[in-house]
Amino acid sequence: MTTYRIAEAAEVLGLSDDTVRRWIDAGRLPGSTEAGPTVIPGPALAALAATLVDDAERDRTRAGSVSARNRMTGIVTRVVKDAVMAQIEMVCGPYRVVSLMSAEAATELGLEPGVRAIASVKSTNVVVERPVARRDA
Repeated sequence: MTTYRIAEAAEVLGLSDDTVRRWIDAGRLPGSTEAGPTVIPGPALAALAATLVDDAERDRTRAGSVSARNRMTGIVTRVVKDAVMAQIEMVCGPYRVVSLMSAEAATELGLEPGVRAIASVKSTNVVVERPVARRDA
């Protein structure tokens, strides 16, 4: 299972590290320190990220700081695949991003809820890629 350190979760959600820590302390996000630094399970982070897209709290994030031509780091919240195509939904800070790609590409990228990914947006095309590999718990 993919896990996120506090700083990574904060980046994905477009929040501060302190906010993520407070949410863990308040029970809004699960956090584990079993293997060292506090980590958050990817699926739990994806579930929270999906709720923030339509939540008023997103107004407190850095909305407006990302150009439409930028690459946005986010978390995959939903994957729908058939035999040929896949629909990938992501939350990148305050933004919900949807990409259509081949099912083969989605499988090769290992896209599933809770996985960190990068959405590159230009015009009507959304390109999704995985960031450089890191150690997952």
